[in-house]
Amino acid sequence: MIPFAIIFLVVYLGANAFLAWRIFTALDMLPVWVRVVVVVAISAMALMLFASIGLRNVALPEALMRAMFNIGSVWLVFLLYSILAITLFDVVHWVVPSLRYGTLIAIVLTIFVMQLGYVHYRNPKVVEHSFSSEKISSPKRIVAISDVHLGYGTNRRALEQYVELINAQNPDMVLIVGDLIDNSVRPVEEQRMEEVLNRISAPDGLFMVVGNHEYISGIDAVERFIDKTDITLLRDSVARVGEIAIVGRDDKMRGERKPLSELAPRDAYVVVLDHQPSSIEESAQLGADLHISGHTHRGQVWPINWLTDAIFEQSHGHRKWQNSEVIVSSGLSLWGPPFRIGTDSELVVIVLQPE
Repeated sequence: MIPFAIIFLVVYLGANAFLAWRIFTALDMLPVWVRVVVVVAISAMALMLFASIGLRNVALPEALMRAMFNIGSVWLVFLLYSILAITLFDVVHWVVPSLRYGTLIAIVLTIFVMQLGYVHYRNPKVVEHSFSSEKISSPKRIVAISDVHLGYGTNRRALEQYVELINAQNPDMVLIVGDLIDNSVRPVEEQRMEEVLNRISAPDGLFMVVGNHEYISGIDAVERFIDKTDITLLRDSVARVGEIAIVGRDDKMRGERKPLSELAPRDAYVVVLDHQPSSIEESAQLGADLHISGHTHRGQVWPINWLTDAIFEQSHGHRKWQNSEVIVSSGLSLWGPPFRIGTDSELVVIVLQPE
């Protein structure tokens, strides 16, 4: 983990230094002091996200923390796409030497793509799957969401819109597949988001498993917050709703957790919730009827989705593993940068019906 962090830090700082130099050079028509101010601003934005995460539990003004988090996370995508665009225009300039202002054109193009990506992120799509089973006697409509990441990025207003979308599906049951909280419970409590979560209408219940970000946020604080809601938290435990058994696995980040064979009953339609899609094979071998995961976000933005597709055997969507139906959601919201470029924010609707 430490070598990876060091490599990431070196690459990140190097990328920022390269971008700062290119912008400094491209603005040669401006006074030197203006160009220096731009470089200083770039340096500040490059550090803001990490500062906001490091100070997440410090009693600083919420507006300041939100600004730091949002500016810093936006900068991550701006850095990625501006360097890709600059590289593209460098190649074009090599072919067409008369091309001028390639760096500035690349910056404008990056901003345009990011605007489109923000609009796409703010309009999640509803994905519906229908499964039949002899274990089901009457139709059930289930909404599954993951990776909401409540905090400074996904605030109360965004959550209110998500709850409206959830309720519009008329679910019998709602399943939250981890990472409901982002990096700290503090902004979630300050915005009294439990009030909004309690507006979710699901007659058969609202169930949740934890993800890695619940551990990052402090699992004890998360549990205290969940206690203020109508959510039933499942950590290596099972909830029975008639003929359906909701098997909630603790997150892989915990380390030791119960084997699925000790949790899943044999006399029910078994739905396994596991935030990280790392135990799909275990669910399939046990014969679970339905397995739902999240965590990957499918990379959030291109070309990082290529990386998640390579890392995870199933990084997104629906697939059948032996006799198990498996869904990996790209997430209703996301972590950090508020953009979906080449991926979708999604809410999953599952209709279970008799065979």
